[in-house]
Amino acid sequence: MVYDIHPEFLDFSWGSKSRGTELDEPTSYQFHHFCILQLTRRIQQTAVVEDGEEELHLIAMQSKQVKGLACFWCWSAPTGLYAACLRMLNNRCLALVLDLDETVVFSNTAEMFQSRLDKIMSGLEDSELDSANESAMSDKFNRTFNDKQLLVDFNETVRSHDEQGMLRKPSGQLEFITRPIIRLQDRNAVLTRIAPTDPSTGYFVNIRPGWDDLKGYLNTASGRQRFKVYVCTMAGRDYALEIWRLLDPEGRLISLNEISQRLIFVRPDCKKSLERVFQDSLCHPSMATVLDDRRDVWDERDKRRVFVAPPYKPLVDPEDKVANGHSALHTLTNIACHARKGFFSYFDGMLLKNMNELMYENEVLDLPYNPDVGDYLQFKNNNTARHSIAPMPGSFGS
Repeated sequence: MVYDIHPEFLDFSWGSKSRGTELDEPTSYQFHHFCILQLTRRIQQTAVVEDGEEELHLIAMQSKQVKGLACFWCWSAPTGLYAACLRMLNNRCLALVLDLDETVVFSNTAEMFQSRLDKIMSGLEDSELDSANESAMSDKFNRTFNDKQLLVDFNETVRSHDEQGMLRKPSGQLEFITRPIIRLQDRNAVLTRIAPTDPSTGYFVNIRPGWDDLKGYLNTASGRQRFKVYVCTMAGRDYALEIWRLLDPEGRLISLNEISQRLIFVRPDCKKSLERVFQDSLCHPSMATVLDDRRDVWDERDKRRVFVAPPYKPLVDPEDKVANGHSALHTLTNIACHARKGFFSYFDGMLLKNMNELMYENEVLDLPYNPDVGDYLQFKNNNTARHSIAPMPGSFGS
């Protein structure tokens, strides 16, 4: 287990091979025998020595040269990482990092709507515009105008529905907020305000089709987590907190107590990285996948783990269809299912089998390949239309 969680930190071997002496102290042999016995019962046991921000793990090994030799391999890892990842692996849970804007939502203020309308009007005035593009732009103009009008009416009226939400801000403080909000169920959209008393902070928020199905897959009705969810965004803090409250009002994906650790804010002039995402909530990057509409905003080391969603643009394509009549999030849910199955199929099969065959005298080069969720993300020109590879929502495997 410790190799899968932190494979790059093999420090040294402890026993006759590396030290030239056998560990003949009774306690060493007793502990070694106990660990080997636990391994035969498929119970992973390591001795842990804490050393500040690092912890050392001693793994009992069997020697092919000296029968009964008390010998160990040693790994070091950041404190707490092993325990956190072990819980996830035992629960068959991986990590999913979500972007917000144009990935799972599409949000506009009245000012943003007006800017879009001005741009469309400028395009419609092009004398060389063909009839097909003119029709498409006219439809986009009408949708934009109608949504803007709904938001303007919402901002100006005093008749609205209030929703009370409790947020744990990154400072750790609890704050009760009552804000005007209207949910347009037939549109899968929400009218809300970031600052409840300030109409200028009103937003028209489109939630991407298929979001409820994705939520249902990530965290089942029984409460079982297939993926531990994180959010990494370049949006403003108050905006992101409100958007996530709209997406996960029940706190099923991220509990109230964990919101400050799992909602990560990145400055627009910086790169997103899994190292930053998991800074306060431990997980190894190899156990994570990212859903974002852009790969270029991610650190080079993490790009292979990013599945690029086609940007969500409901003003152009309200139904957001990409393949076989399915929505983009439906297809992306299938990708997450496929990646999870592939990861644990290798982990439960080849990896554990090969690790159990290793002996104390083996070298680092003898270690089997360590699985990475990025291995199971299929990139074909970022075209999700080619990825209808798993069952429909509601029939996903365990």
